[in-house]
Amino acid sequence: MRVLGINAVFHDPAAALVIDGETVAAAEEERFSRRKHGKRPVPFSAWEQPELSARWCLEQAGLTAADLDVVAYSYDPDLVDAQYAPWEDLRTQYARRAPQFLASVLPGLDPDIVQFVPHHVAHAASTGLAAPFAGNCAVLVADGRGECGSHLAGRYVDQELTTLAAQRLPHSLGLFYEDLTEHLGFLRSSDEYKVMALASHAKPVHLDLMREHVVVRDGGFEITPFDWNTLAKQRAADGELTSEHAELAASVQVRLEEVLLELVTWLHEHTGERRLAMAGGVALNCVANTRIFAEGPFDEVWVQPAAGDSGTALGAALHASTDTVAPMPSAALGRGFSDAEIESVLKTAAVPYERPADVAAEVAQALADNKIVAWFQGRSEYGPRALGQRSLLANPCFAENLTRLNDVKGREQFRPVAPMVLLDRAATVFSRGPIPSPYMLFVHDVRPEWTDRIPAVVHVDGTARAQTVSGDPLLERMLRGFEALTGVPVVVNTSLNTAGRPMVDSPRDALECFGSSPVDLLAIGPFVVRR
Repeated sequence: MRVLGINAVFHDPAAALVIDGETVAAAEEERFSRRKHGKRPVPFSAWEQPELSARWCLEQAGLTAADLDVVAYSYDPDLVDAQYAPWEDLRTQYARRAPQFLASVLPGLDPDIVQFVPHHVAHAASTGLAAPFAGNCAVLVADGRGECGSHLAGRYVDQELTTLAAQRLPHSLGLFYEDLTEHLGFLRSSDEYKVMALASHAKPVHLDLMREHVVVRDGGFEITPFDWNTLAKQRAADGELTSEHAELAASVQVRLEEVLLELVTWLHEHTGERRLAMAGGVALNCVANTRIFAEGPFDEVWVQPAAGDSGTALGAALHASTDTVAPMPSAALGRGFSDAEIESVLKTAAVPYERPADVAAEVAQALADNKIVAWFQGRSEYGPRALGQRSLLANPCFAENLTRLNDVKGREQFRPVAPMVLLDRAATVFSRGPIPSPYMLFVHDVRPEWTDRIPAVVHVDGTARAQTVSGDPLLERMLRGFEALTGVPVVVNTSLNTAGRPMVDSPRDALECFGSSPVDLLAIGPFVVRR
């Protein structure tokens, strides 16, 4: 069975292809269109379809749209409650016409094969069916909103979802956090991770008030609105970040963590499952995820690496498949390029390049020499985290490299960068978070004896969002080479992009980023380009 999954209605449009229960390809539209998040989540943009990523998914499998059995669209307009948002009727009308819109951009597609999959069911499938458990599990979804709700708690047994609780709008943990993001002068539905980073810089002095306004009830929650300005004045996008702003961020962050802990405890009591799978934009909050893992009742916690709306493309396809579906193989589901294709781009760009005997050894030496390296290898990542396919790498032993990387990327200096570490060395350096942790969706405590050795990746609260590496021979060889030179099994890893731009996806993107930022070395396939 050939199923194309589509996410299009809000933000992060994406496409995913599942054939006979196997995930073949998945990619976000932003990687092709070069528009961050693909589009803004406004009703006026709901007609736009992820045509570029959908076409690529089909090409990857050698299919045309006429070969598909089902197209699964991760939103069901029949479930919409229009009272909670202005212009909702416009979004709904666009969603109803999605089959025709898709047919107009995918020649040969029969509009009658398009199925609407409820948004939170698609989120649930993206994690409950894609998780490596290959068995039964509890599932928790929390995000801004779907058709009429913002949360789902349930259980998968033999690929069948039973919903045990669902929170209706207007109550939404995701929208609550988005409101705070906007109040702090950041871009909502985009910059929530900045709020999470900022929260570590202060104490949650307003926590008691947050507990009054965000209350858990019967597997769901209620949120009472209040005026943010009574706690901290609204900040302009270019305004100063004050201690009051950080204290507000800390208060909301900690209350979010508490609420999620209460929700997973309720879910465990009602399912008895040992394993929990999570998705939805709220599941990208790695600080909260770690508390769920460390303090919650579940033995195993897995978070979909494309936990935001882009992941619903895969979830919709998995849900619509009548085959027994296989766990997601990895996050490296996007575009890849052959050595010949990469070399052709290098020649066209007329840049000097070399083909060293071992690009991993070349990069290890450059990092040991405190160079910044752009790393472009294999198929690109599905989801917002750079996981060793499209990464900026640096030496973690120098504290100033945090500033260097934030300057390269044009980011705020309060934001941390992450470490990648060899799986067999991870427990030596990090504690508390789960190991293995291949998708960079949890934070780990840095062991005291390592904080001074890898200062570039230690956040102000003593944590690091670590990625463990195993099963990628090239990455492992680079990390082992770096350890042999420095005694440190950790390398700084942040996404290969600059502020406001999508992550690099193609060789041309890589050359443009390298040419416009102070990066010392580009390792692209087996080739290197030097500054």
